[in-house]
Amino acid sequence: MNHRRTLTGTLIAAALLAAGCTGGGAGSEGADAHAADDPAQVSGTITVLTHRTDIVQDGTMQKYADAFNKTYPKVKVKFDAITDYEAEVKIRMNTENYGDVLMIPAVIKKNDYPRFFASLGTQKELSKKYRFTDFTTVDGKVYGQSPMGAAPGFLYNKRIWAEAGVTDWPATPAEFLTALKAIKSKTDAVPYYTNFAAQWPLTQWTYINGSVSCDTQATAKLAEGNPWGEDGELRVGDQLLYDIVHQDLIEKDPTTTNWENSKPQLAKGEIATAWLGSWAITQFRQAAEKAGADPDDIGFMPFPARVDGKACATASPDYNQAVSIHSEHKEAARAWIDWFTEKSGYAQDNLSISTLKDAPLPEVLKPYEEQGVELIELDDAKGGAVKEIDNASEVGIYGPAYRQDLVDLARGAKDGDIGDFLDDLGKRWTEAQKTVGS
Repeated sequence: MNHRRTLTGTLIAAALLAAGCTGGGAGSEGADAHAADDPAQVSGTITVLTHRTDIVQDGTMQKYADAFNKTYPKVKVKFDAITDYEAEVKIRMNTENYGDVLMIPAVIKKNDYPRFFASLGTQKELSKKYRFTDFTTVDGKVYGQSPMGAAPGFLYNKRIWAEAGVTDWPATPAEFLTALKAIKSKTDAVPYYTNFAAQWPLTQWTYINGSVSCDTQATAKLAEGNPWGEDGELRVGDQLLYDIVHQDLIEKDPTTTNWENSKPQLAKGEIATAWLGSWAITQFRQAAEKAGADPDDIGFMPFPARVDGKACATASPDYNQAVSIHSEHKEAARAWIDWFTEKSGYAQDNLSISTLKDAPLPEVLKPYEEQGVELIELDDAKGGAVKEIDNASEVGIYGPAYRQDLVDLARGAKDGDIGDFLDDLGKRWTEAQKTVGS
């Protein structure tokens, strides 16, 4: 996972010129990336941009490519692993050279997808087989496909929580805070770890949206309502994050946190809890094995909110893979995306939700099944509008800046009142709603 930043209007304009688009329409019909009829005849060298530097470096991605070549022997796959993916790729998209396959950067406006990426087909057809198609659909066409999905939740050390006397999942923010206080008083663990310095983990708090209300229309409510209003879901999450920090239930100095180190620390019980997503479970379990800790100590719980006694968690796509509209080997690039989604085993290897609708849930989400947590998929029809509003408001719900300010406010590094802070976010957001699309 990489942190997400806001794309400036200047960059978008430059990128659109680079893409050869001066109007407001979609790319040409001839730019579609068609599925191959005969794999043996598909050829070409393709470059795949990826944020997964870890599995490129350890050779895992090459193993996937080798398996791919058994079906597509005439396609050569090269990987370009990028550490600061969002920042670097948005710069590359000023040019026509941003690989053949790439993860769609979060900063690209959804309505601009046809200007940068080749269509993969119609949502009507693809949605019969795959989850999450509406996240990249523009005017009925799909422009990206995720190899896996994830659900948000708290990774926690079950042993530490049990030592603190907490065995049931908290059902309200107040119960959650009480649990963290028990951990602080009864164990030596840091109750909650912010991963403040890495920045991007703070953006994960946006993905409580839908979990609080159990509403598949939560994204539409972001576009049409005030997320920080009295019943706003982001207000619920941001207030909890503020309270955790303000009540001194975090690490001593958030500015010195370390993402990679947090994995073995949580595995060993030095850290008790972190808000991330199901995609992270396998990484933390692997860290436990390397540290000589018990991987089974890594637990996963939903956000502490209930609707009629039921907990919900949203199932959302990870980065969506897309074919560059400038690729000279679109058929080969499309073949990689389809194979990687359906045949590579990537979702299973990462203990994640398969994009294939008929696939079972991963083992790591069995506790969710057993506890009756409902997995819901958000309707993303208003996803493009949300990003437009976010850009216009300069709030940055997909970036770390405002939550870094929130944490600084909570720990006394900034002056201010949390109520005023959240109300200001809501005011900026609702004002932007009036200007977007006008």
